[in-house]
Amino acid sequence: MSTEFMNMAQETLNMFMFLAVELTILYIVISYAVGVLQEYVSKERVQALLASKNGRGYFIAAALGAITPFCSCSTIPFLKGLLKARAGFGPTIVFLLSSPLLNPIIIGILAVTFSVQLAVFYFAIAMAVSISAGVLLEKLGFEKYVRPEAYEEEKKTCGSSCSTKTEQQPVVVEKPNRWVKIWQSTWKDFKQTLPYLLVGISVGAIIYGFVPTELIVKYAGENKWYAIPIAAVIGIPLYIRASAIIPLSAGLVKKGMAMGSVMALIIGSAGASLTEVILLRSIFKKQMIAAFLTVVLGMAMTAGYLYSIVF
Repeated sequence: MSTEFMNMAQETLNMFMFLAVELTILYIVISYAVGVLQEYVSKERVQALLASKNGRGYFIAAALGAITPFCSCSTIPFLKGLLKARAGFGPTIVFLLSSPLLNPIIIGILAVTFSVQLAVFYFAIAMAVSISAGVLLEKLGFEKYVRPEAYEEEKKTCGSSCSTKTEQQPVVVEKPNRWVKIWQSTWKDFKQTLPYLLVGISVGAIIYGFVPTELIVKYAGENKWYAIPIAAVIGIPLYIRASAIIPLSAGLVKKGMAMGSVMALIIGSAGASLTEVILLRSIFKKQMIAAFLTVVLGMAMTAGYLYSIVF
């Protein structure tokens, strides 16, 4: 085997190990944190804040997304928590879209790496499209494409002693510690999600290791109409955090990549990833996943073309 191939294989393995460890820790920690939050914040409160009936639920969801520094994959546990709490479907989708795109870390890095003007433009596009998509998908009835099991609560059990219950011998049920119960629920959910997670990480790591930067610049960096759609599509399977792809994009610009294409690449990469799409299969039916990808790609291309026109 050539040295170049071995280097690519090593990069792939390193990325796989990094993503596997990082996403496993993030998923478990966030899932557990959501479980703890659910112990203290009632479903009724969540429903009231993120209801679809009053318009403010959409803006609250967008604001919540903007202050949660999650990547596209680590948004999933929080999304599950909102669905189980029966939050409004539209606001839930707004959170799904806005959380990986609008956190202050990304906005700050954009402002420092490129300009404040570009950061404001990016924020405005991501916020407007996220809220509009949430409203539209709610109106179109896409809630029916959420899998029923996504709403299911953990079934409460009382142990083996329940089976021996008799009228003469009352049973004393030992309630598990609430923190243990949350951990059990978190671990069960993680085990169900793990196969999807590993498949997504594997594909993303292979693309990261074997797709050269020069190839991206060649097909997504030319000042042609198709460069922006290609950049948007390329961004999704790359699975690089926005905080990492923004500095990388600065290097791509120096190699000749157009800023409109860079904007599309950043939104495509941050807004969705192949790993996230695979994880979403455990929550959404294929119609909803197709709608989600359409929104992210549409947002990425809109931002790219608008930037090219305005600036």
